[in-house]
Amino acid sequence: MRAAVLTCSDRCARGEAADTSGPHIVGRLREAGFEIVELLVVPDDAAAIAAALRRWADELGVDVVVTTGGTGFSPRDVTPEATLSVVERRAPGIAELVRAEGLKKTPHACLSRGEAGLRGNTLIVNLPGSLKAVRDGMDALVTVLPHAVRMIAGGDHIRER
Repeated sequence: MRAAVLTCSDRCARGEAADTSGPHIVGRLREAGFEIVELLVVPDDAAAIAAALRRWADELGVDVVVTTGGTGFSPRDVTPEATLSVVERRAPGIAELVRAEGLKKTPHACLSRGEAGLRGNTLIVNLPGSLKAVRDGMDALVTVLPHAVRMIAGGDHIRER
């Protein structure tokens, strides 16, 4: 299983803040058995975000892309829109799972507009930018991502034991 991680943050892209969420996602994905193809930081720019997602799905054929940042309500938060511009099929249950996990800890989790969907055989999932929210989101995702990858590759729905 191959994955890529995209941090969407103006401040991180300008070097004004350290990216802690992206490296955390990388670590959690590695623990779940994923090979990390790339960790990239881009500004909160829909075109830059969409270009990275398309390249990883279309050219590199990664199984999973997890983004962090740009899911809130500020005018520069455009990650969900960029994601929806490239996915071919939405996966709303995954976005709902991420929000539900966050809601166990804070009502602010409902303020994330994160999306999830498929572009070809690549699953793209948006997480919020805060490290705390990323930890919560990854707790939920690592339980379902390997099965999702198998299903996308044509596997059946047999429950794992």
